[in-house]
Amino acid sequence: MEMVPLSPAPRRILIFKPSAIGDVVHTLPILGLLKRRWPEARISWLVTPVCAPLVEGHPLVDEVILFNRKRFGHAWRSPTAMTAFFRSLRLLREKQFDWVVDFQGLFRSGLMTLATGAPVRVGFDDAREGAPWFYTHAVSSGGWWHQHATGRYLHLAEALGCEMSPVEYEFAVDDADRAVAAKLVGHDRPYAVLIPGTHWLTKRWPVERFADVVAPLKQRFGLESIVAGSPDDAVLGNSIGGALNLCGRTTLRQTIALLEKASLVIANDSGPMHIASALGRPLVALFGPTNPILTGPYGRLDSVIRLGISCAPCYSRTCSHCSCLRWLQIEPVLKLAEKQMGRDHLRQNHF
Repeated sequence: MEMVPLSPAPRRILIFKPSAIGDVVHTLPILGLLKRRWPEARISWLVTPVCAPLVEGHPLVDEVILFNRKRFGHAWRSPTAMTAFFRSLRLLREKQFDWVVDFQGLFRSGLMTLATGAPVRVGFDDAREGAPWFYTHAVSSGGWWHQHATGRYLHLAEALGCEMSPVEYEFAVDDADRAVAAKLVGHDRPYAVLIPGTHWLTKRWPVERFADVVAPLKQRFGLESIVAGSPDDAVLGNSIGGALNLCGRTTLRQTIALLEKASLVIANDSGPMHIASALGRPLVALFGPTNPILTGPYGRLDSVIRLGISCAPCYSRTCSHCSCLRWLQIEPVLKLAEKQMGRDHLRQNHF
């Protein structure tokens, strides 16, 4: 592994990981490792507005730099957007970062890394779209094809002179966020959070299955059901009878507060699923076309349920049959839910 020169010590570090929610969650443990190794360093994080609540107000992040990916994605055909993009590059250069660490690993992120003018620019040697051309130090990821994304990021942290543990997650949630979440819930009874939405249609367990687990969750485990998600998921939430639909009614931080108190989370492969996993909540993670070894709940493969059909994982956003999730019935999900809640109970009693 190519080690980054550790002298002089970095004073200003930029983390480049703009999106998506799950990817940003996977990167959060790096903050603690960097601060342990370089406690005096000022850490900035470049992130999209959608994901910004994950790092805004975070005790280990000194500065959040917003990156409007949607706007700049059309810069090549809009003079106004192009001007704004180059202005943002100039502002990055003016900040005089000592280190820039590119966890995104694409052409655009590599180019922006170069534009900072930082003397140390670090990324993976197997990053896509030619991104390593822009780095001063291209670090081995240990192979993306057989390990979780968080494991790759820990390899990079090691090259920066950090330890690879502890792997800790901290979210910038405050009492105001928790108060709003509690008010929306409206009761003190234990509840399960159901997350039926995802960006890929092929990653969705049929919404009627989510509806079918509401009654058994109440009857067997005494859990009320709450549906969480974005405004785009509101229609799905309305399809789940007997559950409180909070889709689109909470901010990202309030959603985290909601998940903090959940007795159980049943979720498709999605950003909120990764948040629930990082919070240590009892979890049933539903996987179909994607590989949980690479992008599942880190260190918690026992919370994953998937059907071992021959075409999965296919990583396809379109499918004519979606058998990998359509054939998954509710009883295996409920059995895993019971096991996950039992393990949570044992852990609490032990400590």
